[in-house]
Amino acid sequence: MQPMVTDSVRRRLLRGALGGLALAPLSGVLGGCSQSRSSSMARHIDANTHTKTHTNRLDVEQAIIGCSRYPNGQFGAVVATPDGHPVHQFDLPARGHGIAVQTEGSLAAAFSRRPGTYLQVFDYRTGETWPLRLADQNRYYYGHGVFSPDGRLLYATEGKTATSEGVIGVYELEPSTTSHPIKKVAEFTGFGIGPHEVILVDDNTLAIGVGGVHTRGRTPLNIETMQPALVYLDRRSGELVEQAELADKRLSIRHLSLTDTGEVACGQQYRGEPEGAVPLVALHRRGGRFESLIAEDEEWLRFNHYIASISSLDGYLLATSPRGNCYGIWRASSRELVSVSPLIDASGVGVLDNRWLVGSGAGKVVSVKPPANRASFQGPVMWDNHWNIINTPNLSV
Repeated sequence: MQPMVTDSVRRRLLRGALGGLALAPLSGVLGGCSQSRSSSMARHIDANTHTKTHTNRLDVEQAIIGCSRYPNGQFGAVVATPDGHPVHQFDLPARGHGIAVQTEGSLAAAFSRRPGTYLQVFDYRTGETWPLRLADQNRYYYGHGVFSPDGRLLYATEGKTATSEGVIGVYELEPSTTSHPIKKVAEFTGFGIGPHEVILVDDNTLAIGVGGVHTRGRTPLNIETMQPALVYLDRRSGELVEQAELADKRLSIRHLSLTDTGEVACGQQYRGEPEGAVPLVALHRRGGRFESLIAEDEEWLRFNHYIASISSLDGYLLATSPRGNCYGIWRASSRELVSVSPLIDASGVGVLDNRWLVGSGAGKVVSVKPPANRASFQGPVMWDNHWNIINTPNLSV
């Protein structure tokens, strides 16, 4: 059985893995890894908006977009090539978490880690950033969001500061309005405490992982009475259209992914006893019940009670665990675990060219062809928990 990995142990592992990288912001690392790209990149900082812009445009059809951490303790968002080398980077005022990307258009939004104070919209083709959007008074961001199908609205998971009551903030994007281009136009409430990730399951329905945990800062206050759930809302009206609950109320539903068969895959954070071995990934189909993925107790313990990112491909599911320094692959039809592989600070996952790309807080990008064919690349980006992968021939300019 693999022992639990504490945050302090993770930090020591990361320091060791990154020992060969310069202790400088990413812009200082670029010269040794992507000289042609970084040397042609003109940057300037606007003193009024603290906005970093780039004069070049994204000249590749495929890209990774995610939040990152710099070795000097600062934070950013990065647009990178599939092997993990940056094309654009954007400084963030505090640690980021999730990334939302337009399906129609070239905008992305980085959300601050809970209890978050900002969201940052940027154009991943040009490298231009919009003015930082700060959280409303008595609100904070939970780290995730999603664009509407037409890209005109942005839905963000938020909480009320005093109670952690869940809010979906609905923002309208107005690029022609230079001073305040991100306008909140609605709030959806009444669906639970502590929402985390939100995704679209169809053109008109949002799925939200409601963690159920009331916090002060990041300190949980209601573990004994938490009420996690997976909820579905009508994105136009905010009406609750369906709700599903796990039997174990100590499983806080955190991260979501829509599988290639139309189910919602849910990754949990276990808030029970440290030695507890419980299923951390479950599947839900509208109108049905949760079905948990299957693994032995000692295998579940390797994930250290936390799942970050999930992705499906060719009848398999892959889930990462930065706290467990590993990722697992399951066969979707039987829900049985196929393999667990070590990866320091395992983070984002997505599909490109019929393979998974798995990120690491230590800079590694692992290419996985299910069930077990692997190759890896070492890059300079210390990826955070989540990323999006862009794959469209329309990006070339």
